[in-house]
Amino acid sequence: MNPIYLDHAATTLIDPEVLEIMAETYKKVIGNPSSIHSFGRQARKVVDDARDTIAKYIGARSREIVFTGGGTEGDNMAIIGSAFANRDKGKHIITTKIEHHGVFRTCEYLEKQGFDVDYLDVDRTGRISVDELKQKLRDDTILVSIMYGNNEVGTIQPIREIAHLLADRPTLLHTDAVQSFGSIDIDVKDTPIDLLSMAGHKIGGPKGIGFLFVRDGVRLEAIAHGGDQEHKRRAGTQNVPAIAGLGLAVDLVRDHIRERIDKYLSLRRAMLDTLREARVDFHINGNSEHFLPQILNLYFPGINVETLLTKLDLEGVAVSSGSACTAGSIEPSHVLTAMFGDGAPETHSSIRISFGNGTTQEEVVRAGKIIARSVRELVNIRKAGEPG
Repeated sequence: MNPIYLDHAATTLIDPEVLEIMAETYKKVIGNPSSIHSFGRQARKVVDDARDTIAKYIGARSREIVFTGGGTEGDNMAIIGSAFANRDKGKHIITTKIEHHGVFRTCEYLEKQGFDVDYLDVDRTGRISVDELKQKLRDDTILVSIMYGNNEVGTIQPIREIAHLLADRPTLLHTDAVQSFGSIDIDVKDTPIDLLSMAGHKIGGPKGIGFLFVRDGVRLEAIAHGGDQEHKRRAGTQNVPAIAGLGLAVDLVRDHIRERIDKYLSLRRAMLDTLREARVDFHINGNSEHFLPQILNLYFPGINVETLLTKLDLEGVAVSSGSACTAGSIEPSHVLTAMFGDGAPETHSSIRISFGNGTTQEEVVRAGKIIARSVRELVNIRKAGEPG
């Protein structure tokens, strides 16, 4: 039986059209985009066209798009770069307890450099309180970094409300949109975000490429030094084939975003219906109204998550217990810990199921039946071992 991949939140399968344009670019575009001869101009056009496509999609100007090596680099550039560039105005930063480690550990690094960081709590659905954010704001707050949609439980934060709250203040707003890009509409004109990071491999693009949106006028100190590429914000020769692939991946998302959302919602319902029909005990971790459609985090009471993941892997079903960046860690999810408390059962009995463009209804139903059977077997084993 064919294995079923339901871990698209970790990485998606590359779109065949994206792979094709990358291969063509490798074959035909040999110049360095910084060179002034015809070969360089040809490469520069590929870069510029991709930049234009991305900018148009989020309502930005082309010069506001900086190509990066992915989401983590974009987070680091935004947070460290803006903190160092604006430390004459203050050293206070606000983030949340459920950020991706690309943000969380970057903020921890800045604390060691003398910055003061506040970490906002979340409720049991993974959402912050805007009122708490207001209370934490200070005259020396230079940056607020809050992810758009959580990579483990899918909860979407009130980014538009936060952006308008900060619009009349000197405080910058950065959002990690790595997981949400392509699953919700993002418009930096309507929502005045200052810095936004994304990664190509979450939307069917190549790994090792992403972009950082930097609004005109935002002070950002470079963290990589060398040449003058990317408007002097990121030194180094651009990865032209990967940039071409990213541009096409964004273009495909733009053309099919509504279909993607509808498909993911349908797959989500199919999984939940299958589990309910099987009469297994589970609860959804996350917000029932504000959520990314492709992520479904489920708590199975009394089940050891590592045992369940191993069993599912042997059955050919690939899911996860949280962020791929902490795979192999024996520590419970910091996201679920922030939501439910230290030592809560949800922190060691929950799995993340995530859908992608290539996921089919048949795969989801089949996986749901395997998950249900595996959970029942583990429950029976546990009960058999309990004293009578």
